[in-house]
This record gives sequence, structure tokens and C-alpha cells, in this order.
Amino acid sequence: METFHLQGHEYIELNKLLKLIHLVETGGEANICITEGEVIVNGEVELRKRHKLRDGFVVAFRDREILIKAQSE
Repeated sequence: METFHLQGHEYIELNKLLKLIHLVETGGEANICITEGEVIVNGEVELRKRHKLRDGFVVAFRDREILIKAQSE
């Protein structure tokens, strides 16, 4: 499982995460994958493109899992 650190932010939106960590090439591709039900958040299919991912959330997409963590102090 990979870890994504929020870098001082309270959350990151799902579509932005997919693009930022290069799981997709564009924001449009991220939105399509989300609306087609390809992304799992905390064990549930997530269809909201801008779902706010917070500390402790787990995202599964294309055989990868990402744990969202708050920035270490």
C-alpha cells in the first residue's frame, strides 16, 4: 500500500489525487474513471469526482491502494 501525505491540507479531492500521483494522465480521464465506478474509497465504489479524502481514507484504483495521511509533525 502506498501513502499520500496531505502536506498541511485537511483533504484532497478524489479526481485531483488520481491526477497528482499519475494514476491517470488528465483530470478528464480521472472524472471518467470515477463516474464509471472504477474507484473504491474505504471499501465502497465512489462516484463523486470531488469527494474529499481525509486522513485515514484508503483509495483503491487499478490494482493500487493509497492510504491518505495527514502531514507528519
